Amino acid sequence: MKNSLKISFLAAVLFLFFGSLKAQTLEDYLQIAADNNPDVKAAYAEFEAAMQEAPQVKSLPDPTLTMTAFGSMVETRLGPQEARFSLMQMFPWMGTLETRGNVANLMAEAKFQAFLNKRNELFLEVSRQFYELYALEQQLSYQQDDLEILQNYKDLALSRVRAGSGALSDVLQTDLMRNESVTGLDILRLKKESLVVQFNALLNRPRTEIVILPQEIETGPENAIFDTPVSGNPRLAELKTMEESAKAQEKLAQKEGLPNVGLGIDYAIIGERMDMDVEDSGRDAIMPMLSVSLPIFRGKYKAAKKQAAFMAESYEQRRIGLENQLSAEMEAAVFQVREAQAMLKLYERQVESSEQVLNLLLSSYRNASSSFEEVLRVRQELLKYQLAVAEAEAAYLTALARIDYLSGKSFDYDNKN
Repeated sequence: MKNSLKISFLAAVLFLFFGSLKAQTLEDYLQIAADNNPDVKAAYAEFEAAMQEAPQVKSLPDPTLTMTAFGSMVETRLGPQEARFSLMQMFPWMGTLETRGNVANLMAEAKFQAFLNKRNELFLEVSRQFYELYALEQQLSYQQDDLEILQNYKDLALSRVRAGSGALSDVLQTDLMRNESVTGLDILRLKKESLVVQFNALLNRPRTEIVILPQEIETGPENAIFDTPVSGNPRLAELKTMEESAKAQEKLAQKEGLPNVGLGIDYAIIGERMDMDVEDSGRDAIMPMLSVSLPIFRGKYKAAKKQAAFMAESYEQRRIGLENQLSAEMEAAVFQVREAQAMLKLYERQVESSEQVLNLLLSSYRNASSSFEEVLRVRQELLKYQLAVAEAEAAYLTALARIDYLSGKSFDYDNKN
């Protein structure tokens, strides 16, 4: 009974373990990266910090309370002054606080766009490495198959040598190719190990965490039309928001040059007169106060307005230049997609043709009507085209991911709502 329970428990554990190793989609890894990557989290924290600026600048300045106690009492008609309290609250010109808040909110929005761009850059890099790992996985499979096929070729050559119809050189040539295939397999494995470490670093996971890859990735239609504008790129939105913030800063500089108004009250504590009887003796004095700042030194306000106007122009020109740059990069990315599509189609045809030629050569070799060297040459070409297919497919998918990045399209991200 105990043994059956142990077996059932182990079976359940193994089921859960292997069930958890199911292939994860790229979107799964993008979500993990968005949740865990420290650079993205830092960019989002900067946005949250910028959001706290508006409540600060929109608040009124703290009121001023002045307290005075007279050592030698100042005599008034109603009696000696014993203490005096003054409370004053300054009010900026109408609309100043709102404009300050608008400037702060626009700066926070720019930080949010910077966060989106940082996240999209991460998504592009995760996608690139994911597709590279996918290509490596395909190449490892091709290389392993090649090693097994070469062993079959060696066995075929040995059987012909034993039968007296083959040459020992055919066996040695096969060993040479098998050695190359073994080395190529080892290099691919080392490359994959290195890339897994880099991939996990992007996801902020342990370096040896297993990366589960799909067996196949859909590459999309061959004649897809790419008419995607770059206007949605967060870098453009960031500069546009910075431009609006500078224009709001220009308005703020104008309002800062207007008077501030202060309202207050002055309260004096009066003691009773002891030397004579005076009506209302000892009555405290209350006086309302009004103060107005006089911004007569206009140079700093004019300079602040000009500074903001120049910054707005700077952001506008930078945005125009960046839009031109992104448009050029989009054209290059579309070309890379088309190029990868063409090369992928070519390599797939070459693989198909090479397989047909190889089958014919093997059939001829078994009938002693073709050379074994020609068989090995075509086999080597077939492997080269198979490896090239994987690389072209990864290049195509990476170019598509770059188009998404340039256009501002990205995986839905709702963890930071």
